[in-house]
Amino acid sequence: MKRRMPVVCLAFSGGLDTTYCAVVLRQEGARVHAVTVDTGGFSASERRAIAARAKAARVEKHVFVDGRRDVFERYALPLLFGNVLRGGVYPLSVAAERAVQAEAVAAYARRVRAAVIVHGSTAAGNDQFRFDAALRVLAPDVEVRAPIRDSGLSREDETAVLASAGVTIPPKTTRYSVNEGLWGTTIGGGETHDSWAMPPEDLYPGNTLSRAPKRAREIVVAFEKGRPVSLDGARLNPLVLIEKLNAAGRRYAAGRGIHLGDTILGAKGRIAFEAPAALALIAAHAELEKLVLTKEQRQLKALVAETYGRLLHEGLAFEPAAADAAAFLAAGQDRVTGEARLRFTPGRFEIAGVRSAFSLMRLEVVRYGESNAYLAPAEAQGVGKTLALPGRLFALAGKESS
Repeated sequence: MKRRMPVVCLAFSGGLDTTYCAVVLRQEGARVHAVTVDTGGFSASERRAIAARAKAARVEKHVFVDGRRDVFERYALPLLFGNVLRGGVYPLSVAAERAVQAEAVAAYARRVRAAVIVHGSTAAGNDQFRFDAALRVLAPDVEVRAPIRDSGLSREDETAVLASAGVTIPPKTTRYSVNEGLWGTTIGGGETHDSWAMPPEDLYPGNTLSRAPKRAREIVVAFEKGRPVSLDGARLNPLVLIEKLNAAGRRYAAGRGIHLGDTILGAKGRIAFEAPAALALIAAHAELEKLVLTKEQRQLKALVAETYGRLLHEGLAFEPAAADAAAFLAAGQDRVTGEARLRFTPGRFEIAGVRSAFSLMRLEVVRYGESNAYLAPAEAQGVGKTLALPGRLFALAGKESS
């Protein structure tokens, strides 16, 4: 009786690395189930190309999983609630996607009782640790492998193996690595390895600055309990809202930046990114929170948000503390309801104004720089003296006569 070979679940992007994994695993006798998780970066033509590569690799089964809503609900929302920008600039686009992809692949692997889960990460970046850590939590009884990382193969070696198996991957520049998803597009390689250099503008999906409209455009974003719900009064599905805001930002060549920071291992890494929807929503949300939350609320929330962003970046999306932090961030959104006015101009956007029924600006009580109906002059004097007391005591210390 012929022994039935094990099922191997492959996280399949359809690129060179994962197509190589599919071919070699099949040659080794595995029944390969390729799982492609769409986190917002696939066009219809790209989906067809990925399916064609899975077929060319002769996998036993290939499935698409739509993970876009999970990216938004499970990770982009906590990042938005926390106004999280790593290094003060980057909206953690890729880390959010990898958590969803790992979870979808692990769920599929458990369902088909796969013996092994394979991902195509190399030894060069953060993704290897994100997938490894997530999969070992989500599918603890399933072996996890990363053949590209573990074998140390070059891209030329992989291409040769595929060619011998009759599989051709169209030539693609190895100078840059581009990852496009719901919460933004990141670009690595080339000039990003030089902390003094800038990548060429035509690498970004959006317009070039010279072609951006010269006339400014304003868009009003409405929030309900911290969630973006409409643009210019039209209520939208959040995925559509993000798509439309990305399109507007790209037209103006806005929402771009460079992030220089620490990798999970502690090395320095640098990427370029374009994320107009994520950056505009975070900026609008943060400005609205300034209007409706107290100083102490915002300062406490910032501490939790910093922790949540670090855990997600470092591949610890399924550490219990991440869920605790996300719950705390969500709990503080009850009054974050109102509107923000975004203004796009070539190469940038700004928050032109915010308003809310929960506004803490009460001009009949205090009008900054003009009037104060809350404190009498003598009371205001007392506040100033009280604030000065610790510093005054410090200044006097050691000056007493002996």
